[in-house]
Amino acid sequence: MVEIVHSAAPVCAIGVSLVAVILMLISKGYPNLREFWTIGASILKFSIVVSMLPTILDGKVIEYSLYSILPGLDIKFRVDPMGIFFALTASFLWIITSFYSIGYMRALKEHAQTRYFSFFAIALSATMGVAFSANLFTTFLFYELITLSTFPLVAHTETPEAIKSSRRYIAYLLGTSIAFQLSAIFLTYNATGTLEFSNHGILAGKAPDMLLIIIFILFMAGITKAAMMPFHSWLPAAMVAPTPVSALLHAVAVVKTGVFVLLKVILFVFGVDLLSKLGVGTALAYFASFTIIVASFIALRQDNLKLRLAYSTISQLSYVVLAVALLTPGGITASVMHIIIHAFGKITLFFAAGAIYVATRKTNISELNGIGKQMPLTMAAFTIGVLSMIGVPPAAGFISKWYMISGSIEARQIPFIIVIAASTILNACYFLPIVYTAYFKRHDNEIYNEEWRMLNKGYGMINLNSEVRIKEAPPLMVVSLILTAIGTLVLFFWPSLFLELARMVVGGVI
Repeated sequence: MVEIVHSAAPVCAIGVSLVAVILMLISKGYPNLREFWTIGASILKFSIVVSMLPTILDGKVIEYSLYSILPGLDIKFRVDPMGIFFALTASFLWIITSFYSIGYMRALKEHAQTRYFSFFAIALSATMGVAFSANLFTTFLFYELITLSTFPLVAHTETPEAIKSSRRYIAYLLGTSIAFQLSAIFLTYNATGTLEFSNHGILAGKAPDMLLIIIFILFMAGITKAAMMPFHSWLPAAMVAPTPVSALLHAVAVVKTGVFVLLKVILFVFGVDLLSKLGVGTALAYFASFTIIVASFIALRQDNLKLRLAYSTISQLSYVVLAVALLTPGGITASVMHIIIHAFGKITLFFAAGAIYVATRKTNISELNGIGKQMPLTMAAFTIGVLSMIGVPPAAGFISKWYMISGSIEARQIPFIIVIAASTILNACYFLPIVYTAYFKRHDNEIYNEEWRMLNKGYGMINLNSEVRIKEAPPLMVVSLILTAIGTLVLFFWPSLFLELARMVVGGVI
């Protein structure tokens, strides 16, 4: 029997950035003070999460009930290995993203910065709420708060394209969640009388198999933040947002929340044994495989850097789905680990894309000839992120792919090993040309200067254009992306803490 510790720490972790929002609004006319509250809240949030870690590693869980609406329908929080795994990832990356955002917003002299930082903070509070939810009801409330708080961020630039994309964003996420996920929650409550998460699920023996399969399909269709096809088009559309928002969508909050909730439904609502009995795990794995391969082919065709990264995210997120759908220890370990590994790798790539835009105003891959010589720190970090996405040591992406293959072998599912191998090749095909373009193609200025020197050889003429150079983005941005790149390397050499938490999750559900 797991020992339960009653503590308000998870509520504090959720509430700290909400308090910061009030302080930011009060400090609207004082940018330095406003940003102080942003950084202070992010550090305090991470500190609170870290303070709960020893209790969880000791085999205990933390619980706190806030309000009871009906029997079995509570706003309740529970910190367990899976929840703190996700919370550590999101809260740490919020610190780095906050510094990066300050550099980005100031460099571009963006409007409505107080609104931007305020909704950013609300989104992180909601993310913590999802991480520490003890039941489906609490999860759903915070899941929807993430959608509502990120909507203004997607629409931030207020251009016609941004408004159109933000409407698609909220229509997809809110519409499918209410239509499908909420229906699944109602059916689950009706069948079981509770929405509490349990290590071995709550639905076994509570309804006919056909109804259970329907509930499962409704959940998978309703958790649209996981961006599985065909409910994926909101994600590329949301790339009109500022790059720090794109990083938030892909690495810290939105899509990570989607796959996190999907994992909790699979492991703690249905349970491994029930899904094995129903046979829907394999079907989900094939569905995820389709998304992995098709999204990779679409990524190959994108010249816009952020769009290529967006379709890469759609593909990479389905690794999490494929791995957990194997319902094996190796697969579940891979699924949990890929949440943090993908987060560090993908946020590095988006940070680099934002740095390139701030320094050059360029957004297309075909415009990045020779950028590696002009922005060496940015492109070095980008290259490390690329290696992680492909799964090349010593970047951390190798670890999750290793466990995916191990899980496929445990499940005796050779086709999924082929999918992982094929997708790895496709990862290389759409990422390595960016690196090649940056390092091995000559910049237009470089070609022009050489032609000028040849034409004027011996005449002592000076090319005034020769002194024009692209510089790195502001230091806050460059330091941030270097730190996340280093993080992908650290996770390869020292993954023990997160592997231990992932194994605790596996030990609880199998």
